[in-house]
Amino acid sequence: MNHGSPSDRHSIWGIHALWEQLQGDLPDLSIEVVDRLDSTNGALMDRLRQLTQAAQGRPLRASDLAPSLLVAVQQTHGRGRLGRSWESLPGASLTFSLSLAIQRPDWSGLSLAVGLAVATALDPAGTQLGLKWPNDLWRLDAPGQGRKLGGILIEGMQVTDQRMAVIGIGLNILPLTMPEQVASLSEFLPGLDAPQVLARVMPELARVLARFEREGFGGLVQAYAARDLLRGHLVSTTDPACPQGEAEGVAEDGALLVRHDGALHRIVSGEVSVRPLPPTA
Repeated sequence: MNHGSPSDRHSIWGIHALWEQLQGDLPDLSIEVVDRLDSTNGALMDRLRQLTQAAQGRPLRASDLAPSLLVAVQQTHGRGRLGRSWESLPGASLTFSLSLAIQRPDWSGLSLAVGLAVATALDPAGTQLGLKWPNDLWRLDAPGQGRKLGGILIEGMQVTDQRMAVIGIGLNILPLTMPEQVASLSEFLPGLDAPQVLARVMPELARVLARFEREGFGGLVQAYAARDLLRGHLVSTTDPACPQGEAEGVAEDGALLVRHDGALHRIVSGEVSVRPLPPTA
């Protein structure tokens, strides 16, 4: 798929209208759409590294650290959590990253807040999309069961006195053939293309990020609970202290709560992998 010149791409993606809509929550935002890129997260992290190096020779301008949205029509080496790859095909996927400064010292639960924003934007009624801790969106097939529809990767970097977040999101729009069964938005939102999905997701994401800045994940924990795919189900974890147990939701700092042998364990993002166990007979 060739979207032609940058001006053609920006017209197809409705970038000017989206930019105007986002100015309230993301002032001075820049938006760029490229045909092909290794990784949108990688590209924005590289830009932040270059800014860090530049800051050693000159003061940074305020615009240097303004929010930046980067969209790739095709992402060839997308990265997921724990080094996993993320497949992206032109027209079948939406892959984008947003870099912005987050002043709040505690980022706990940020990936959960981002997932909640995406799910709310695409499924306001809460009947189609669930959230699988810590950073996956799943299409709901049955209580506690589903197929992965999207994922989130969050990275951070200190640039002078600002802590910058790079929030990467990948969504399946059309069916993909993969070793594991995955879901696509076309199953319940047929006809939407990648630009239309971006236009739905970004305003809600901007609103949720502004709320996270003010309140942290604690202000969103109840809304997350309504979409929590694991809550009330048996799960297995790679935490030796809690190999399996019943998920009892998430705490206000985003930790997964699992009860094992009568004790409630806190499972922290980045340290474990959580998978539903089949029901016992």
